[in-house]
Amino acid sequence: MPIIPETATATTRRRTFSVLPWKGVRLIPLAISISIGLIFRFAVPKPDSVPTKGWQLLALFLTTISGLILTPLPVGGWAFACLTLAVLTKTLTFSAAFSAFTNEVIWLIVSSFFFSRGFIKTGLGDRLAMLFVRFLGKSTLGLSYGLVLSEAIISPAMPSTTARAGGIFLPIIKSLASTADSHPKDQSSRKLGAYLVQSQLQASSNSSALFLTAAAQNLLCIKLAEGLGVKISSRWVTWLKASCFPALVALLATPIIVYKIFPPEMKKTPDAPEMARRRMKEMGRMKFEEWIMVGTMLIMVALWITGDSIGIASVVTAMLGLTLLMLCGVLDWDDCLSEKSAWDTLTWFGVLIGMATQLTALGVIKWMSDVVAGFLKSHSISSFWGFVILQAAYFFIHYLFAGQTAHVAALYSAFLGMHLASKVPGFIAALALAYNTNLNGALTHYSSGQAAVYYGGGFVELRDAFKLGIIMAVINITLWVLIGAGWWKVLGLY
Repeated sequence: MPIIPETATATTRRRTFSVLPWKGVRLIPLAISISIGLIFRFAVPKPDSVPTKGWQLLALFLTTISGLILTPLPVGGWAFACLTLAVLTKTLTFSAAFSAFTNEVIWLIVSSFFFSRGFIKTGLGDRLAMLFVRFLGKSTLGLSYGLVLSEAIISPAMPSTTARAGGIFLPIIKSLASTADSHPKDQSSRKLGAYLVQSQLQASSNSSALFLTAAAQNLLCIKLAEGLGVKISSRWVTWLKASCFPALVALLATPIIVYKIFPPEMKKTPDAPEMARRRMKEMGRMKFEEWIMVGTMLIMVALWITGDSIGIASVVTAMLGLTLLMLCGVLDWDDCLSEKSAWDTLTWFGVLIGMATQLTALGVIKWMSDVVAGFLKSHSISSFWGFVILQAAYFFIHYLFAGQTAHVAALYSAFLGMHLASKVPGFIAALALAYNTNLNGALTHYSSGQAAVYYGGGFVELRDAFKLGIIMAVINITLWVLIGAGWWKVLGLY
């Protein structure tokens, strides 16, 4: 038996060790995220008005947000790790750290995620979209309107724009594009697929802004606003009253605007209605489960509208809807357990809301607001121009964020506090910031979950995604300012 030299054995061991794949945290994003918090904590002078724990929590919050953007770990895992660090360093007590997990807004979102799974499982979302395609799909523009309107109808009961994009509308767009010989990552993408993707993405920003329950970040905005003393009664109805006119106008204008600035090569789609008819024939008659979904959705919307007057909270309505679906066999508990996005959202929403709440309680948000308000006052900037400057800054700073909820968690409370300190009416400021949070979701290919889903479809080139993002952002802002300002005046909001 040959004797293997010791040096050769050591070399073999080193090689074996070196090729082992690292399955843990991504080290470079981890180093950057931690460095941001440490530099802020120890290199930036602490203001006298902010307690040490508040400054320490702000540094940890910056580390958390940096990690949500750079993703050293999956979002839920990173949030949990940062929460653990907050407790370990005694920045937060255990009860304070986990207090937000009893927040009704979080459970409303989680319950709604479960409910939205019913749209996909039963095929009701596909059926509704195919119905619109069948009647409006003879032209490319009509096809786009069919998809846009069907999403708007589904949105109040399916509070994840990303789930609507990935579970319903991108698969339909891919099927329609394939029928028209328009393929991703190919010159033929401009024939049909690229236009439908961009029209749907840009319109989804207004669908999400139309209803309070159309996007998870809407509910988070309202909760954070209430934490700063801005109370909104009859939240679902109030949100809809303020959003309906500007959102619907912008929603209906989007397909034709995108059609003009990013035109499809194919103008007529005579095969689309026939494809929709075939799909609907394959689906057959509406199943029992679909009728239950329709009935439950109508009950939930009715209770969201009237709930405050009869003493039924929004979260109880969502819980009731989920319970009805389980009792009727539309969903089972395994469906809920397998809805990973819901449990993931529960984790990191809870962490972010808990930290934001404690930052407010420790006076950090008030300090930030006073600094900005003092700056605006020193330059003799009126509350109106303060409103304009702060809203614009909040919108376009989204270029730095890969997701809308991370943006809300990082900046919503701070910017709302700045508005309040600048004497801007809290009600107007809170709603405007919340609507802006939806409108910036199509700014880039990474600015929201739905943007990433649609870009991942491969129909749109990166330069077109950026170009259309900024053009449509300016158009959307203009429409909302001109129409929204007049509509809010009619409603007596200012």
